[in-house]
Amino acid sequence: MRFIFAGTPEFARVTLLALLQAGHHCLAVLTQPDRPSGRGMKLMPSPVKQAATGLGLPVWQPLTLRDATVQARLAALQADVMVVAAYGQILPQAVLDLPRAGCLNIHASLLPRWRGAAPIQRALASGDVETGVSIMQMDAGLDTGAVGLLRAIPIDPGDTAGTLHDRLAALGAAAIVEALSLLEHGRWRPQAQAGEGATYAAKISRAEAQLDLRQPAEQLQRLIRAFDPVPGAFVQHHAGPLKIWQAQCTAGHGEAGRILHAGADGIVVACGSGALRITRLQAPGGKRLDAAQFLAGHPLHAGEWLVQPAAADTPASQRSS
Repeated sequence: MRFIFAGTPEFARVTLLALLQAGHHCLAVLTQPDRPSGRGMKLMPSPVKQAATGLGLPVWQPLTLRDATVQARLAALQADVMVVAAYGQILPQAVLDLPRAGCLNIHASLLPRWRGAAPIQRALASGDVETGVSIMQMDAGLDTGAVGLLRAIPIDPGDTAGTLHDRLAALGAAAIVEALSLLEHGRWRPQAQAGEGATYAAKISRAEAQLDLRQPAEQLQRLIRAFDPVPGAFVQHHAGPLKIWQAQCTAGHGEAGRILHAGADGIVVACGSGALRITRLQAPGGKRLDAAQFLAGHPLHAGEWLVQPAAADTPASQRSS
């Protein structure tokens, strides 16, 4: 099929390559403008732009799709369908109506659960046991369109947002190829989403990543996984923010924020209920280290505070990030 592709991050790059490998013809690639990145804040192309440029595909980076000139250029392509994967812009109705078969979106959740910007992180933070991808016929709402394909996978106990992202990217790429085959052969039959069970996956803020150790250890462990790799869960130690990359729930009791044990097998800190055994962490300006490596350069001892009570008592809305 003749398709326009709209996507920006790595998740979308995987999809674009799968569509091309399946033999579909890409007329143009829409992606977000280059953004400053890294210590030098140099303008960097998106993963989709890098892939498309390397393949010689035409790349467009409009600031908005509401521009009449942009819409006229899209209309002139006479595409069969537009495929959208984490593009980063809202498509106005005028654009949704341009392709012959409309616009199909790959969403990384089992709709109507986790509509919105951060479905992977919200699924992990909420303790969901499964997630998946939805191929949706787009409408003007926020992930409210009719769904033609759902593909589910279990969430593994060790999954982080990073590992789950990669699994869902591959699943989504396979699903959109299947959807275009159905569309091409007249068998695409999307169904309206269920009215019940809808939840909203709001964008993750850095303020959310500061862990409140008064929460249960089980919930904190889920947050650590949900915020890996971005923005990275952290606690406000007196020496500065410590990022926590890996931790397991363990038995333990004490004042929330106090260290119960510190050794090569991990740093155990008391939580609101239970305790966390932190096995991988990162000091300000440092690298990710396992507990033994970290303690060699940053000694911690049982009985000390990992997080001072004053910091733990500060409301989340007032914490510095």
